[in-house]
Amino acid sequence: MAEAPQPTCLVPHLVVSDAAAAIEFYKKAFGAEEILRVPAEDGKRLLHAQLRIGTSMLYLCDDFPEFCGGKARTPGALGGTPVTIHQHVSDCDAAIDRAAAAGATVTMPAMDAFWGDRYGQVQDPFGHQWSFSTPLKKG
Repeated sequence: MAEAPQPTCLVPHLVVSDAAAAIEFYKKAFGAEEILRVPAEDGKRLLHAQLRIGTSMLYLCDDFPEFCGGKARTPGALGGTPVTIHQHVSDCDAAIDRAAAAGATVTMPAMDAFWGDRYGQVQDPFGHQWSFSTPLKKG
């Protein structure tokens, strides 16, 4: 039996309540670059969007309960999310400040973590959790 190809990367695919607004937020908060936008037939929602943050891709779409057994799938509809999207950044404090200035809520201010990173977390306006880390200099 042939071996399955190995994945080259993982791409988070977020469901949000307003994909167009989320794209603008991610541009301001994380420096995202919009790669692709696929509108839905209703002309209001997005079926798919692709963003690049640094060297990583991020996919997102509007919520389509009508395609999911009538169930909404945004963090707000589900009562939160157990997933945190993590970014290694050159300046953790600056990344958190930029996200907060764009409208994110700081849920864990930057701190010197016991494992050797400067680390903190935010929640974006769409209910998704993000964390940032910068290695602390040794010596």
